[in-house]
Amino acid sequence: MSNPDGLLVDIAAMVESEHSNQMSLTVVVPGAVITGRLAPVALWLERVAEVLQASEHLKPFAALFAPPADGPPARPTHLHLHRAKILQGDFGLPHTGGMYRIAIADVSSWTVGDLNYSDS
Repeated sequence: MSNPDGLLVDIAAMVESEHSNQMSLTVVVPGAVITGRLAPVALWLERVAEVLQASEHLKPFAALFAPPADGPPARPTHLHLHRAKILQGDFGLPHTGGMYRIAIADVSSWTVGDLNYSDS
């Protein structure tokens, strides 16, 4: 989407201003449907840094995920999802959820809420 959806940008900005990580969102991007919870960029960066810090081989990369000193941009350009899954067939990858950063400009469609599969 070359012209990012203003409503989606507003939702991301509200998540940033409220410092909330409870807004579930499902997005369609080229090649994937991803579902998860929006997180403020600082929280997302912190969680990724923690995972990298815990790995002996990846520890040096943790410093790259330090939150910017000047804070998030005035208008978000990316969505930061945690507990996120790429929906594939009848299951989500990874099973436990992961951390995804998605350019808002790449989102072709979206819906509030996360998609889950059930046996019913």
